[in-house]
Amino acid sequence: MNELMRKILFLPPQASTIASEIDQLHYFVILVTMAGATLVTVVGSYFLFRYRRTAVAADARRRGASHATPLWIELFVVVSLFGMFLAWWVIGFWQFMRVRVPPEGAMEIYVTGKQWMWKFAYPEGANSIATLYVPAGRPVKLVLTSRDVIHSFYVPDFRVKQDAVPGRLTTLWFEVKEPGRHEILCTEYCGAGHSTMRGEVIALSPQDYEGWLRGNLPEPPVAGPAYAPPAVVGEHAPRELVSMVRQGERVAAEQGCLRCHTLDGTAHLGPTWAGMFGSAVQLERGGSVVVDEAYITESMMDPLAKLHAGYQPIMPTYFGRIHPADTAAIVELIKSLRAVPVQPGGRSPWATVTPEGAEAGARAREVEGGPASAAGEIGDAGTGSERP
Repeated sequence: MNELMRKILFLPPQASTIASEIDQLHYFVILVTMAGATLVTVVGSYFLFRYRRTAVAADARRRGASHATPLWIELFVVVSLFGMFLAWWVIGFWQFMRVRVPPEGAMEIYVTGKQWMWKFAYPEGANSIATLYVPAGRPVKLVLTSRDVIHSFYVPDFRVKQDAVPGRLTTLWFEVKEPGRHEILCTEYCGAGHSTMRGEVIALSPQDYEGWLRGNLPEPPVAGPAYAPPAVVGEHAPRELVSMVRQGERVAAEQGCLRCHTLDGTAHLGPTWAGMFGSAVQLERGGSVVVDEAYITESMMDPLAKLHAGYQPIMPTYFGRIHPADTAAIVELIKSLRAVPVQPGGRSPWATVTPEGAEAGARAREVEGGPASAAGEIGDAGTGSERP
């Protein structure tokens, strides 16, 4: 039945684990709509025939209503219609949550859209242009952003689509059933070359995917522009894989993030990044928010939108000042620090650290062999000395 309906509606193959569920909702909506349209047509035709001019002239009983419609019929129609729309809402909401929330342990890949290509960065350090390599049988979470205008990442075979917005990170996930190749399209008009913004997903077996990461698998022909590896010095110098975490450390230092944030859990002008990802932070305007990719990106682009309670609004906006790939690298750096313990007093701003908390933090760092300079900073803060 599923395959028959898919062919009747000219739908592409169902290559992901959620494609069949989305199609089934599609079938349900179409079949119910067609059944309703058929019912209205039949009832309308019946009344047209029954109350045609010649029949009404011959039968006086058809000239007006002889009795009122029973109340139970009216209630049945109203409840049925309301129940049908409620059922659609429940099924649609359940599917929306299933599509939006990736499973635990999903592999993350960063996607950057630009006129007119897709770039993919893998946490292991590999990268590709126009061709997305994923392992079959494993959930994959894409973290998308755009470098210029709004794009929309769409894989028809997977039934997933998500906008890539400049200055923000959006996510989607999928799991490919088996190895194969699938087309990527941009479904948001993004300029004169919009129709050429195509790509390809190549799903590999887990063994082949690991081989591709190590560079042992020859790259098949791609649908988009061919990737040109950067030049290296020396004929036999290998290409060095760049870790996104290491790249995030470099970007944080270059952009001045570490002047206010710390990586080891100590207090400073801004919240420490240690143990921050996945935690719930209190906001200055009330309420709380869970620190995820979207919140981190929003805090960089619009720092005053959701200000961390207790901290001063001194952070400048980085909108238009930082490359999307660098934004993703900082997010990856913060995520890598989720297991780093926070030092005593580390959840408080620098100026509010008490001497007792600073002393306890210094002792803890001495035990763990932490940098002496950081201990000095906290000690100064605890005594109310001037900020750098």
